[in-house]
Amino acid sequence: MDWVKIGSAVLLAAMLIYLFPRAKQAVQNSPKGSASDWMGFVIPIVAVVLFVILLISLV
Repeated sequence: MDWVKIGSAVLLAAMLIYLFPRAKQAVQNSPKGSASDWMGFVIPIVAVVLFVILLISLV
């Protein structure tokens, strides 16, 4: 293992240690989604999945 890989691993670990408390705080302080918000997310995802299934079935 060379020094570049070791340095990259150390910097990656430091970044994760630095970002974890900030991500935890952001999740705790974020607004919660209502049922209509979730439906606005689910409907397009289901539409894309159905479209992909249609494309696969045409092959």
